[in-house]
Amino acid sequence: MTIDSTTQPVPGTTKKVRSVRSSKKPWSKEIRASWPLYLMCLPALVFVLTFAYGPMVGLIMAFQDYKPWLGLTGSSWIGLDNFRRIFQYEEASQAIYNTLIIAVSKISVGIVVPIVTAILLSEIRSMGLKKSIQTLVYLPHFLSWVTVAGMMIDILGLEGGINHILTSVLGTEPIYFLGDPSLFRPTVVLSDLWKNFGFGMIVYLATIAGIDPSYYEAAEIDGATRRQQIRHVTLPSMLPMIIVIATLSLGGILDAGFDQIFNLYNPLVYSTGDIIDTYVYRSSLLNGQYGFGTAVGLFKSVISLILIVLSYRFAYKFANYRIF
Repeated sequence: MTIDSTTQPVPGTTKKVRSVRSSKKPWSKEIRASWPLYLMCLPALVFVLTFAYGPMVGLIMAFQDYKPWLGLTGSSWIGLDNFRRIFQYEEASQAIYNTLIIAVSKISVGIVVPIVTAILLSEIRSMGLKKSIQTLVYLPHFLSWVTVAGMMIDILGLEGGINHILTSVLGTEPIYFLGDPSLFRPTVVLSDLWKNFGFGMIVYLATIAGIDPSYYEAAEIDGATRRQQIRHVTLPSMLPMIIVIATLSLGGILDAGFDQIFNLYNPLVYSTGDIIDTYVYRSSLLNGQYGFGTAVGLFKSVISLILIVLSYRFAYKFANYRIF
């Protein structure tokens, strides 16, 4: 950036002030001036182009009756037939429906519970106790879904700890939590909440920590109780961040969590637990319907892109949040 300084008279006086005019460097001069920095970015750029954008050539399969032995150039072109089949197959429609139900449930509880927990945690006056609780609820976020799924299978299985209590202590019949279609969705949502709500809580704790203490002092002088201070000071101050988190979550409404579902589900719960990602995995990699699986994945990606764009527009409109 270059700065051009000139002097101009101030209206109504004889004094002169300097006006500053800035202009951007031409692209060629910018490259010559900062070429070491661009050279450092080159490996990352090559990596992204190779592994993120290069495989997108395979999206052509969504419009073909793809045969691996014929390749992309030899497979026959069928247009939008694979996309029409998405709504003709009952399994595909069920996977889309399951994805929406599970994703919306995760987003809903994933917003409400961290807010409540952050407010309750902020009311604890003992710093040692507060940090201990925060560490305990934050720790599961670092566990992989393979580890968590193994723990859940051991705990919720027919021979697991929960069923041992039900049969030996309460005298009831064992419940197959991961094999009952009516219980699989709640199990998935609650396990995701247990694993991730501590991570989301940190954002709200930071928001609460940034509230001006004078607001609480003024409310206390006016005779407000702690509950009234939370209602009239804490929650309104958190509202912009809540709006941002809620609107940005719209972009993941078709992402119900492949890692979690894949490690927990089984054929008994396909009717309520099969999501778009697992359906694509089975259709393309296991059943060899590569074109159809690519079409389902592309359909999901396009809808997700539209939702992400809309969510950023909403975040900017209602909370003045923007990245660019």
